[in-house]
Amino acid sequence: MTTPSLSTKQKQLIDELVDHYLKNLWLYRRFLNALHSQVSDAIDPEKGDPLARLVHSVKFRLKNPGHLRDKLVRKMLRSIGDGTDFPYNCENLFVEIGDLAGYRIMHLHTRQFEALNQNLIKLLEESHRIVEGPRAKTWDEETKSYYESIGIAAEHNERLYSSVHYLVQPSIKTTITIEIQVRTLADEIWGEIDHKINYPYPHPALACREQIKALARVTSSCSRLVDSIMSTHHDWEDSQAKQQNHEPDARLVSGDGSPANSIISE
Repeated sequence: MTTPSLSTKQKQLIDELVDHYLKNLWLYRRFLNALHSQVSDAIDPEKGDPLARLVHSVKFRLKNPGHLRDKLVRKMLRSIGDGTDFPYNCENLFVEIGDLAGYRIMHLHTRQFEALNQNLIKLLEESHRIVEGPRAKTWDEETKSYYESIGIAAEHNERLYSSVHYLVQPSIKTTITIEIQVRTLADEIWGEIDHKINYPYPHPALACREQIKALARVTSSCSRLVDSIMSTHHDWEDSQAKQQNHEPDARLVSGDGSPANSIISE
């Protein structure tokens, strides 16, 4: 089968789209920096925001223009092969491609997400419009069931990717969106390895592809184990608190352990 190639006109369109992105990069940078300032303030332990106890770390990026070009070429070739219209133009580029600016929030374990999501939405709604999400993507059925049990839309991801996505816009009239991803630290490990050597094109070595699949299962087990550890820890804290609350006051106990008479005889 012959691989389709791009015409001069199609290449020019892609050049125009990348140039359009570059001309508006300053706007993306401004909105991304504003979001980071807001989140950083909320997760400052001295501020007392609940997010400070839930968020481990954050990172953010603007899409590399070369990566955008590569994505547009792949989409153009796919459209040619499928016989469908190429979906992007300068009017809809920022609406149709929502990950030109990305913000990632990492937390320790999956069961933190319910409280994290509630507090994150409250924070975002102060200065942003949530135009999509939260929407979970995961390959693990147990994790998918957890998200659904707390009211989060979840979809199966064949690539073994796991993350919860939000699309937000600043509270001013603009088509620019920022994609927020929330994931565990373990899922972040898998995502970084996969993105480095297995995306957007699968690694040519079967062994590497199989090892990446194995890593996804290890990271899922790691998140489950951290959930279990933290659950056990919280149970222990609760039992310690109950024990302290029920301990008799030493001042009211006699030397042999029996209750002391609070009335002193003269």
